[in-house]
Amino acid sequence: MKIEKIFLVDDDPNIRRIAEISLKKLGPWQVELAASGRELLALLKQGKPDLLILDVMMPEMDGPTTFQTVKEQFPNLKLPVIFMTAKVMSHEVDEYLNLGAAGVICKPFNPKDLADEVRSICDRWEASNASSDSPAELSSDLLVSSGDQ
Repeated sequence: MKIEKIFLVDDDPNIRRIAEISLKKLGPWQVELAASGRELLALLKQGKPDLLILDVMMPEMDGPTTFQTVKEQFPNLKLPVIFMTAKVMSHEVDEYLNLGAAGVICKPFNPKDLADEVRSICDRWEASNASSDSPAELSSDLLVSSGDQ
């Protein structure tokens, strides 16, 4: 899958900056940043990305709610969505995947590995959309853990 533009949503400015640097330098991709789900919705009215990366825990509108709102307001937008979160217990990951997420990246992530993790998830998402696999069948393949664990 060809990725050129990523919209990244996280309420933490440090996470946004580190992820932006990593994705731009190691991707290399164009990265648009948003601090909230509402900012993302405004960005989507201006242009369409190839990928969305959403923080799960954000004030006002969390990542899953943001994702659901994007699906409702932009029903023709077909692109992978990756959640970034520290909450990666199997039932939580299954919940995100059942919403339609392409995968999950664990926080804290390793900036050196972030671009490769994104590519890997997007490749699997593209392959799963070419077949008839359901998200629940793919859950163990789509969790990408990060950091130096």
